Amino acid sequence: MKTRALVTVRGLVQGVSFRYHTRQMALQLKVTGWVRNLPNGDVQGCFEGDEGDVQALIDWCREGPSQAEVESVTVEKLVFNNEFKDFHIRQ
Repeated sequence: MKTRALVTVRGLVQGVSFRYHTRQMALQLKVTGWVRNLPNGDVQGCFEGDEGDVQALIDWCREGPSQAEVESVTVEKLVFNNEFKDFHIRQ
């Protein structure tokens, strides 16, 4: 089953290559969508793909790269709409 999730990661997640590593993991999992920094210091991503792959990416976000200190991850499940063709970092 295909799914879509809007994910917000809070903690020390900017300035530690969180977006880069999220993209690399998404490409490995064949998840499409985007990831971006928010002005308040959080990182937000929109992930689409097979339910298991999207969940694996969400689970990865709970740890992040070794330099990150993730405090919390919120997930909003949305309706899959096949909007994305790839995974990119938004500015």
